[in-house]
Amino acid sequence: MEDLVKATVTELFDAEERGASGSWCTCRQCRMDVACYVLNRIRPEYVVSSRGIAYTEQDYGEKLQKTADVVSMAREGWARINATKRPGHEHNGMEKAATLVEGPVFNVPPVMGRVFNVSNFEPISGATVSLYHLDELLPMTDANWQNPYHIVKNTAGTFIFWPRPMAAASIGLSTALALRVHISLDGFEPLDHYLELKLVSEARYSSQFSMQAVYRLPDLYVFPS
Repeated sequence: MEDLVKATVTELFDAEERGASGSWCTCRQCRMDVACYVLNRIRPEYVVSSRGIAYTEQDYGEKLQKTADVVSMAREGWARINATKRPGHEHNGMEKAATLVEGPVFNVPPVMGRVFNVSNFEPISGATVSLYHLDELLPMTDANWQNPYHIVKNTAGTFIFWPRPMAAASIGLSTALALRVHISLDGFEPLDHYLELKLVSEARYSSQFSMQAVYRLPDLYVFPS
């Protein structure tokens, strides 16, 4: 289904670009958002063998219906996303994927944590969380991963970073990456939490986010001023 959705979204957006009407945004970010919108709303299908794939190909009428459903949902998602475009992007059709480090790299795992108010043990919202390396903000994989990260109410005090891979001289090298998490919120004492990640260099960067790879911090608590 992911292949079908991506192909359908690409076809719709490319047709809009050829028409040059200018009424719908066709940038890379909006394409990704529309594909994500559809994939979160359709029934997934899984196969583990050649026979499974052959079975999915045999019913032409059902295949046409699937495509029609995806097109309809993509247009629905496109209308909603076009009306409220994601901030932080130019939406000019020229935006490209972030250029990541080529060759041997240290893949830095995503770092996730939660922040609570020590007075009532409730999750904090409105806080700004920053991830530092050598007193500089650590670059993220792309613009969809913010640093600093601003915690909102509906995420129950959770923050997460996905740092950009770092260049390595060769494969198989070991290093210890020292990081600092800084939390600030009006009415509360600032908090610094230190961590060290043990990394081994790999042949190429990891382009897929995985929850299994996430480095989870202990719950953090902030004190009122």
